[in-house]
Amino acid sequence: MHWEYAVLGLAAGVLVGLTGVGGGSLVTPVLALFGIPTVSAVGTDLVFAAITKSCGTVVHRAQRSVEWRIVGLLAAGSCPAAFLTVLFLASGRLRPNGLIEGTLAIALILTGISLCLDRERVAAFARKAAPLRPLRPAITVAAGALLGALVTLSSVGAGALGATFLAVLYPGLAARRIAGTDIAHAVPLTVIAGIGHFALGNVDGDLLASLLVGSVPGIVLASLLSGRLPERAVRTALAVVLMAVGARFGVAAA
Repeated sequence: MHWEYAVLGLAAGVLVGLTGVGGGSLVTPVLALFGIPTVSAVGTDLVFAAITKSCGTVVHRAQRSVEWRIVGLLAAGSCPAAFLTVLFLASGRLRPNGLIEGTLAIALILTGISLCLDRERVAAFARKAAPLRPLRPAITVAAGALLGALVTLSSVGAGALGATFLAVLYPGLAARRIAGTDIAHAVPLTVIAGIGHFALGNVDGDLLASLLVGSVPGIVLASLLSGRLPERAVRTALAVVLMAVGARFGVAAA
């Protein structure tokens, strides 16, 4: 048992349960900075996210804070995209570490930017785009496809970017329902991507067990408290860290 990874899992579980973000965007870069190979960090984190967010989804479902129709639309795009991305990685046409590190850098910076956005202002802007409302289901599927490819390559983006997409496309959703829907959608996406990485040999079982020891109680407790605690300061601090780490991975990938 590696207790430092259990503490990391606890921190990730609490962040995901409170805000719907912070799992992959925190765990993967920290593991890579600890010396875990990038492909193993991504693969292990995807399986970790699938298990952790399944626990969070159970809690949010019990609290009726999941919009299942939206989950279905997102998954209609993300799951096929994740499967195709795994096939692409398995083909061996590109150097996996370089591709994943580059994608990780982009995903972390985009995630950091999305965390800085004021969701109320984003929702107000989205309400002005009423003429696009008939296209919303198709745009939701397309957003899911983008998330599917990005998350499979980097394990980052399902939380913060997914929540931002939801805030833009569905401005009437309360923050609690955005978090619940975002977490629920991440489950099938990370299951497919995680199975793919497991088949490619990119999952470290011992590391995964250590992360889960901390994350499962963390996300259950935080999901119960979701919507009752302030999240703005946490999101801002996390955004700064993610953009800095993303820049670091961008330099490494180059």
